Parts: sequence; C-alpha cells; structure tokens
Amino acid sequence: MDKQLITVNGKLNLNRYSLKPADPESKKLLRETRGLKRVVPLDVHLGIDNLPFKMTVGAMLLTAFWAQNQMSYRRASEVIPLVSKIETNPETVRLVTDHVGSIVFAEDMRIAVQLRDRFNNRGVDFDGRKAKEGVLYIQTDGASLNTRNKNAEGSTWRENKLGMVFSSDNIRYWTNAKGKIQHKINKREYVSYVGSIDTFKWLLLSCAVRNGYGAYKKTVVLGDGAVWIRNMVDELYPDAQQILDFFHLSENVYKFAKALFKMDEDRYKPWAEDLCEKLKGSKTDEVMRSLAKYKDKPPPNCDVNLYNYIENNKNNIDYAKYQQEGYFIGSGAIESGNRIVLQQRLKQPGMRWNEATAQPLLTLRAKFESGLWQNDVVEILRKRF
Repeated sequence: MDKQLITVNGKLNLNRYSLKPADPESKKLLRETRGLKRVVPLDVHLGIDNLPFKMTVGAMLLTAFWAQNQMSYRRASEVIPLVSKIETNPETVRLVTDHVGSIVFAEDMRIAVQLRDRFNNRGVDFDGRKAKEGVLYIQTDGASLNTRNKNAEGSTWRENKLGMVFSSDNIRYWTNAKGKIQHKINKREYVSYVGSIDTFKWLLLSCAVRNGYGAYKKTVVLGDGAVWIRNMVDELYPDAQQILDFFHLSENVYKFAKALFKMDEDRYKPWAEDLCEKLKGSKTDEVMRSLAKYKDKPPPNCDVNLYNYIENNKNNIDYAKYQQEGYFIGSGAIESGNRIVLQQRLKQPGMRWNEATAQPLLTLRAKFESGLWQNDVVEILRKRF
C-alpha cells in the first residue's frame, strides 16, 4: 500500500465560510495530514462533501458578487482570478450565482408569505402605528425583460416589476449655486420580481414594512397609473396617498397632442405645455372640460385616450396640494432604479433569459444596490451552510 495514500479517521469541524478548523481537535486532526499526497476520502474529511460546487461559502459569495457586478458571467469569470485565487469559468459562475440568488430569494419569499398569511387571516397590526413624523415613499414600475420561451419562436418579453421604498428621513436637501433646491436619497431598498402582481405585491409589502410602513404618519405611493398599481394600493395601502407620476402624465399629454395636431410642433407643443401647466396647478376640471369632446373620439393613430386616463386617475393628480405638502410628484428615482437593477446587467446586447435564471440575479442586484449585501446575502448564506 502506498504510504502516501492514507485514510484519516475523523471529520474536521470547519468554519464553512473559510474552511478553517473551528476547534482544537480539528486543528490536531488537520496536522495529521501534513506530508501526505492524498487523504481518502478528502471531501468527507474536510467536511465539504455536502457543500455545493465544493466551494467555501466565502468563495460562493465572492463569485455571486462579481456575477451581479459585471455585465456578464464571462466578464465575472475573468475578474474573479484577479481578486482571489479562484479559477473558474462562465458556466460555473452562472450556476453558483443561480444557487446563491435562489437561496436569498427563497428567504424573501418565506417572509413575504408569512406576512401575506397574517394579512389574510387577521390583518396586520403595527405597533405605534402612524406615530413617526415624516413620509414613507413607495414607488413601483414595470420594465420588459427579453426571455426564452420553449413554446414560442424567437424572443418573448416578460415584465419585471420593480419596487423601491425609502423614507423622508433618508433624503438630503441642499441649494445649488443657482438657488435651486436639490435632493439626494441616501438610503433606499429595491425589490424585483419577474412575474405576476399576485406575488410581487407581497414582496413589496414586506419591503415596505421593513422600512417603516405603518410607523410613519404619512405614506405616498408613486406610480404610472397602471390598473394593477391602483388595485394594489387599494388593497394593501388604503391609508396611503397615491400619486400619478407627473412625468408619465406629461408623456401621455404630449403623445395625445402629437396625434391631435398631426405632429405639427408649432401647434401641439404650446397646447401640451398649457395642459400640463394646468394639471400641475390642479386645474383638473378645466382640463377635463377641454378634453370632453375627445372622450369618445380620440385622434386617429393614438393609443392614449387622454380623457379616460385622467378620469381614472383624478384622485391622484392634485399636484398643487401634493407640492404644498412637500411630496415628490415624479417617479424619477424608480426610473433610475430600473436602469441600475435591470438594464445595466440584464439588458446588454443579445441577452435573453430564462425566468428561473433571471430572478436569482435580479434578487442579488437589488440587494447590492440597496446596501443589503452583508445583511441579506452574506448572513443568509452563513446560516444556511
């Protein structure tokens, strides 16, 4: 028998994060292997026989971090050896990232389902409800993601729903050199989901609760006026002030005006500017009277019935009042979030995704951009393994 080939009795008790001996007995057992070519069975001896990919937790976290940080799995596989001693390939990077992201997403879902069950069974009671000064903002939007579908030829598009929650406590204001007030949101949390509103709404509510929903005196929900957003607010945030994003409203006004005046800029531009100014000043009744004649006969080749759009959102467009209250009336922050969380990583040229692989990566992107990598990724993996 080859004296360099030996079976060492006993299993090391290791810190799975770094594969370092966790106690004196394990240190002694590890010293017994010095000078040997092989230890059989090594995986069992090291206690990594049930670790995915035979990686430490630290190695898996490092791989997942660079996978969500770089523009592709290939780029991540090129960066990882430069910052560590790990040699890998794009496919392994993808598999590790799917695994890590799926674990984190499953934990988010577990918490969201618990909240859903509480809500449906007996409602949710908040301690100190509406006791805290300030405003909690909830913004949400949808953006398309190019996906693969085995039952369809070519590309298919699915909507990724993105939510963002932040409070007025985490907004910094200052006045620039021109005397204009500027602001910056210092802390926000994103939640991203490729799928139906039936699941997304509970993930978003869970995110809102973590950030103080029910504790702040005021809650504002900003969105583009989509029916699913209005229904979600009515169901889960009945005490919130819903606001139709002024940018989306203006966008639809201009789209309608261009069709009405057949792209004649000298006519459509002043008409749209005047309408937007009136809407921003909460002169809704005046605007509705001027649009009444187009209610049943919108201009040809226009997919916006502006009268109905404003009518459906009339309770959410009192902009003069909202600005007096100091509320945001635009959802630029969530538009920026779509670029950061979704587009920069998952909408590079030629990319198409399976929903099963897109969701874990989106979850990790959302955690990183929310500043929650340590709390919601590292700690969950450490507890898991």
